[in-house]
Amino acid sequence: MTFLSQFQSFLTHLDELRRRLVRILLGFIAATLVCYNFVGKIIPVLVKPAILKGGVSSGHLIFTSPLEAFSAYMTLAAVMGFLISLPFTLYQIWGFIGIALRPHEKKFIVVFGPLSLLFFMLGVLFSYFVAIPLTYRFLMSFSSEYMQPMITVSNYMGFLANMLIAFGVTFELPLVLAFLARIGIATPEFLRQKRRHAIMIILIIATIITPPDVVSQVLLAIPLILLYEVGIIFVRVSYRGSPSFRSE
Repeated sequence: MTFLSQFQSFLTHLDELRRRLVRILLGFIAATLVCYNFVGKIIPVLVKPAILKGGVSSGHLIFTSPLEAFSAYMTLAAVMGFLISLPFTLYQIWGFIGIALRPHEKKFIVVFGPLSLLFFMLGVLFSYFVAIPLTYRFLMSFSSEYMQPMITVSNYMGFLANMLIAFGVTFELPLVLAFLARIGIATPEFLRQKRRHAIMIILIIATIITPPDVVSQVLLAIPLILLYEVGIIFVRVSYRGSPSFRSE
């Protein structure tokens, strides 16, 4: 293949990436606009984990500037729009990845596509029902007679969005490892040998993407370590079916 043909192929892939990114953006914007109309009904549901654990005084959030409530509405609408448009987003991502795969590898997109949505939603549910209530309760435990919490709606929505998306993304770890095995990058033995390094990286990631408290970091690190072990199993199954494994 000549340099010119390689460059043309690169431009073709770049144009395809641009088209798919535009579709993802338009899908996200459309979903966000729709979700904005339902934010008022969604807020009580999302505040519920904090209220149930006694984190929000009188079950209310406050805002301290005229634009803060609107900003919180838009943040929540964007988060919900992201979740609603996620199936379409994953469809576009896997469609782009499929271009670079060999014919015998493309059939696995049918499996990895739905599973990636399932694992992301499992991470969101774990965050909503377990991580957010425990983390919020821990953080609010530092209140006292002299320090009373007055949580603003923007701060809470930012905290909520970070936790939901962080857990959703990191729960994709087993599928990422299994997919790397399918295309011959990762092997079961390599992942077992690098377990200590992986645990160190997981701890660093948990420290970076979660709020600066021990509880949320532990609540993310422990599932990630378990998911890494699940990922090794996934890789073993995926690698066993790959041509490179059968040829050994």
